[in-house]
Amino acid sequence: MSIIVQKYGGSSVADAGRIKNVARRIAATRQRGSGVVAVVSAMGDTTDHLIDLAHKISPSPPPREMDLLLSTGEIVSCTLVAMALNEMGHKAISLSGGQAGIQTDTAHTRARITGLDPSRIHKELEQGHTVIVAGFQGVTEGMDVTTLGRGASDLTAVALAIGLKAERCEIYTDVEGIYTADPRLVPQARKLKEIGFEEMLELANYGAKMQPRSIELAAAYTMPVLVCSSFVDAPGTLIHGGLSMENRNKVAGVAADRNVAKITVLGVPDRPGIAATVFEPLAREGISVDTIVQNASVDRLTDLTFTVARTEAQRALEVTEPVARSIGARGCASAQNLAKVSVVGTGMQNAPGYAATMFRALYDAGINIEMITTSEIRITCIVDEAKVPEAVRALHAAFQLEKE
Repeated sequence: MSIIVQKYGGSSVADAGRIKNVARRIAATRQRGSGVVAVVSAMGDTTDHLIDLAHKISPSPPPREMDLLLSTGEIVSCTLVAMALNEMGHKAISLSGGQAGIQTDTAHTRARITGLDPSRIHKELEQGHTVIVAGFQGVTEGMDVTTLGRGASDLTAVALAIGLKAERCEIYTDVEGIYTADPRLVPQARKLKEIGFEEMLELANYGAKMQPRSIELAAAYTMPVLVCSSFVDAPGTLIHGGLSMENRNKVAGVAADRNVAKITVLGVPDRPGIAATVFEPLAREGISVDTIVQNASVDRLTDLTFTVARTEAQRALEVTEPVARSIGARGCASAQNLAKVSVVGTGMQNAPGYAATMFRALYDAGINIEMITTSEIRITCIVDEAKVPEAVRALHAAFQLEKE
């Protein structure tokens, strides 16, 4: 029997009516002859509400307790979906991440999957059950519950699809697929029929609505991922490892990420080892640094600027300030009203003109570029967060992404 893994996001299970709709979709797939393992997120804004509640109790909740608390949101969803299926006459069973065999390290709130034992899921499928798994979570060797980071139900689904040798992984959400830009910002945005893992990973890392670690894992095991809507029956977007005929010679899409803060270490002595001294403590604290710019040295002093996620900005500043004092820098400054806008496409490799087109489009729209970073298939500009809608629309138009 072939197996299909499906994932349903928080908006897809936001209330009883939507949960019943998800159950009908799962049942329809099961009736076509496939075994179904469905991964579900917490209902609607449940995770945000739980985080708010925890911070009303404690300004710094222990990470272990936060993980156990936040895992309950997905437990609620998966049990309700299983109930709905059973009510429809389809045998179903709900499992927590730990019961589903997802093993993780001990990094609470941002755990990494270290192993998967799918034996319990196989057993339930053999008994004719549809299996509903709580996303976003796993357990350590010591049986402590961990969570995998925000949006990581996608990661749960991809990991299960790989471990179960599924036919494919299907991600159901509130949009019909992957678009050339956020259709809420660009009404002319076009849905892509397909996109390669490499392009999708860059888009996901820089603001597109997919969890980047899930794309990394799918790419590593060449697991095809279909992204489509849970509300309408329409073709979605297939993310895969083959060549994308549609986008070989141009930009695939524009992404925007508002979760950006900038930290500048002022008056840094220009001598060997300084960069390591600044960034090693951030790495030890698990703070990911993105764009890095070092100004040209004047009188053997320079400014060192880098970006982090806005949610990590305060912690990053707390780590960086004592380091700045220890190396004799003048101090630190930060800004949090920033965003990234990126253009992504394998067609940009070894082809001139893409950067110039991007910079001209932003200039014509009156948008100042604070910082620039690139990869082989991506150009990213740091801009004022308030300018994101204009920036995305300008870039989408400049690269004519509304055209097939």
